[in-house]
Amino acid sequence: MRSEIVEAVNLIAKEKRIDKDELRDILEDIFLTLIKRKYGESDHFDVIVNMDRGDVEIFIEKEVVEEVQDPLLQIDYKDARKIDPDIEIGEDFVEVIQPDQFGRRLINIAKQTLLQRIREYEKRKIYDEYSSRVGEIIIGDIHQVTRSGFFLLVDRTEMFMPRSESIPREELRRGDSVRALIKKVIEPENQVIELEEDFNRRRKNRSTPDIIVSRADNQFLIRLFEIEVPEIFDGIVEIKKIARKPGERAKIAVESMDKRIDPVGACVGMRGVRIQSVVRELNGEKIDVISFTNESELFIQRALTPAKPLRVILNHEEKLAVGIIPDKDMGLAMGRGETNKELAQQISGWNIELIKESEYYQKSMEDEVDIEDIPGLTASLIKKLREANVNSGEELKNLGLQGLLEIPGIGKKTAQKILQLLNV
Repeated sequence: MRSEIVEAVNLIAKEKRIDKDELRDILEDIFLTLIKRKYGESDHFDVIVNMDRGDVEIFIEKEVVEEVQDPLLQIDYKDARKIDPDIEIGEDFVEVIQPDQFGRRLINIAKQTLLQRIREYEKRKIYDEYSSRVGEIIIGDIHQVTRSGFFLLVDRTEMFMPRSESIPREELRRGDSVRALIKKVIEPENQVIELEEDFNRRRKNRSTPDIIVSRADNQFLIRLFEIEVPEIFDGIVEIKKIARKPGERAKIAVESMDKRIDPVGACVGMRGVRIQSVVRELNGEKIDVISFTNESELFIQRALTPAKPLRVILNHEEKLAVGIIPDKDMGLAMGRGETNKELAQQISGWNIELIKESEYYQKSMEDEVDIEDIPGLTASLIKKLREANVNSGEELKNLGLQGLLEIPGIGKKTAQKILQLLNV
């Protein structure tokens, strides 16, 4: 018999990417559930759904008896003979049950359950299809913009890019086509929902899409370079490290596996055509490409690009690097909001302090000056300091107030005066 449920399913099958065999199994399972709700059990029933003809056949095996004690599993001999004149007592009789016998209420519940099962099937299929594609770049069209993020359509599959995963200050509008990285695929919950629970459910909020995409993730930048730079895609040039503040600046350290190929030149391209393609995709984000090295001092110098430090002094115990910067380049070295310095620290793994060239040499001169050349120190005071084995301005600074007070003949007022002379 043709079933309105099967007809509805056939329409759904045409609209959605669902295999008919899968839908048939879902339908058979739903009808068995209906049978169990109506008759209390389903073990003696068979359900056959024909998706092509759009009909469903439901059968139940009954035993032919003279006196019926269980109407569900037994049939009267006389009634059975009316349908099959050759049947005998004790034989099995197959009775056909029409789907419309379930009543309008159960049929409506079945329809709602079917829609829920199809949603679950689609989520599972999407998960299976895209979970292996995490880290890939997709191209999608924005079909909805909300306060929380952007909904994209990719081959009729909805994906979501939270605001936190978008590039700051990038204006994306409905209808825009954008690239994004598949960052995470959320596995759908495996829940068995009772028919009436599903029928009575009211979905107040839309469900969160299962696929999260990003334009702010570091991996997105790496994938863009793989697209634009064949040497990276082929493994000849390797991206060793990356630091990024989306929408502002990024630094990547690259190394060539072939000495004949310049890794930085390969990434930049002829007249900068390769890197400019990446910059345009990232809404004008500045990108510094530097050559990787294991020499910390040299790598930190390169990490501070576009500034060129005159010198980098390393303190290995504290993992501290001091960069001496030409006065005119201090702004470049720091970057807007100290972004350049922060990214240099991230990619190098060192804490970095920046000092202007003029301040460094002035400080060096002050530190190296002999105490006799410090204006304001009397001969008697110089003698006391010499006797305490203090001979330079740097040693005086290192002593501090407490250290000076420990020198015989120097009181608090004198110690404070000495420190004032040193601008401490």
